[in-house]
Amino acid sequence: MDWLERTAKLRQWTRSGARAPHKPLLVLYALARFQQDAADELRYSAVEGDLKRLLAEYGPANPTTPAYPFHHLVSDGVWEVRTDRGAGSPGTGVRELRATGATGRLAPELRSALRREPSLLGRMARVLLDLNFPPSLHDELCETVGLELQRAETVEVSAVRRRRDRRMRELVLTAYEYRCAFCGYDGRIGAVPVGLEAAHVRWWAFGGPDDVENGLCLCSLHHKLLDKGVLGVGEGHRILVSQSFVGHSAAAGEHVVALAGRPLIGPQPGVRPIAPDHRAWHASQVFHGSPRPVTVA
Repeated sequence: MDWLERTAKLRQWTRSGARAPHKPLLVLYALARFQQDAADELRYSAVEGDLKRLLAEYGPANPTTPAYPFHHLVSDGVWEVRTDRGAGSPGTGVRELRATGATGRLAPELRSALRREPSLLGRMARVLLDLNFPPSLHDELCETVGLELQRAETVEVSAVRRRRDRRMRELVLTAYEYRCAFCGYDGRIGAVPVGLEAAHVRWWAFGGPDDVENGLCLCSLHHKLLDKGVLGVGEGHRILVSQSFVGHSAAAGEHVVALAGRPLIGPQPGVRPIAPDHRAWHASQVFHGSPRPVTVA
């Protein structure tokens, strides 16, 4: 059985590029718990809070319950649920999952495969990360769920199915003249740019192309904040700052809050700006809450 292929094909609700990372987040959480204790079972009432926080932090804006992936992941062949009454999930009702003492864990065949081939765990995790989240969030997400992965672990191309275009970074940084489009940072060591990255507006994991119309040259800080939904790009290519963001320091005010309403820096003349459909995807699938109103001095 090809567990990488099965992991890559987790059935998720999809419509017009909408994100639904509920199952991938549950599997990542379960892999981390298996890594810590292979015999561990996840009692729904005990892990519900953890799963809710994961969905709130790394899922789309619309609220949902972890009861759905806890129940529905069984149909993908990687998960099993038992209750005080025996095998089988009682459904997606939160009360039923709690009242029946529902516990979940990785399917028996998968647990056996992970014991036989320890490197499989890391490769499965890499598939889940690559297909559902941008690279800027991978390390943070692993730390959040408690996964320890080796940098050298790679994923077979057949599981991921797409290769990134390595030219994108140079094309995007050139288009924005090696300056952060949000703050103008342009640091170098000699001739080498430092702390500048090519950010996807529409995530690569959700069909975002590796081209300039889907890219921004951003400093490391603002790239992370774009992928976390703190920052976005609105009409007129002006910067959006989420009202959900809280920062009381002068640095937070200067580097984040003060960006609200500012126009992007770049791209240079002759280069097409971010395509409207990519901006719209980010606004609906990543950006948190409502944008801060622009303060007129």
